[in-house]
Amino acid sequence: MSTLIWIVCTTALGGILSVMGAALIANNLNPARVPMLISYAVGALLGAVFLEILPHAFEMAVSKETLFATILGGILFFFMLEKFVLWRHHHESEWEHEHTHPHPHQEHAQPRSAMMITVGDTIHNFVDGVLVAASFLADTNVGIAVAMAIIAHEIPQELGDFLILLHSGMSRSRALLLNLASSAAMVIGGILGYFTLGCMQNLVGPLLGFVSASMLYVAVADLIPGLHRRFDLRATLQQIVLILLGVLSVPSVRALTGHG
Repeated sequence: MSTLIWIVCTTALGGILSVMGAALIANNLNPARVPMLISYAVGALLGAVFLEILPHAFEMAVSKETLFATILGGILFFFMLEKFVLWRHHHESEWEHEHTHPHPHQEHAQPRSAMMITVGDTIHNFVDGVLVAASFLADTNVGIAVAMAIIAHEIPQELGDFLILLHSGMSRSRALLLNLASSAAMVIGGILGYFTLGCMQNLVGPLLGFVSASMLYVAVADLIPGLHRRFDLRATLQQIVLILLGVLSVPSVRALTGHG
């Protein structure tokens, strides 16, 4: 089997398996527990950023200063994106109230965290595809091992993303379709990486920095403030435990795959 076919098959299978695995776990949850498990999502996002993505970004970055600038620029970009979505939602709500007088409980646009986590996840999947392509170009066995590791470590991250989409009010079917569409970026990254790897490798570090910025912004600006609305001791202890479980799920899965 040719290297390109290996790359296409493993990236397509990897995206589908990671999303379906996360959806299967989330679908078996009691809907009432979804808001509580946002704490797990926070931990999974922070764990993925600081234990998985940023270390790879530092290894692949041509310039550390450029990487830090990219992360800073990414945080500012998502701040402006959030402002734009809030502004648009505000004006759409005013127009609906003035012209259509919607029912008070009519569903409005999804919260901005859903958009930002989707953007970040799509870029992350694209970069994973490039990494898979680079591994297969080095050696088929290495490529298979890296692809398996990516599938494994993507499941806790996709679970966190899936929970965030559900928490934003999105239906399970729509959240699944959105995550599957985002996973297609892994195939695109793999194919482009195969044909233009020399140029793409210089972009992997900055892209990973941008992915880190999106995840950090969602975790710190959108999700953590919501956790502070429950400040009783029992809820706080639950949140701490679930955040730690989310963080620990990243190195635990990496250890199980034997890929460091």
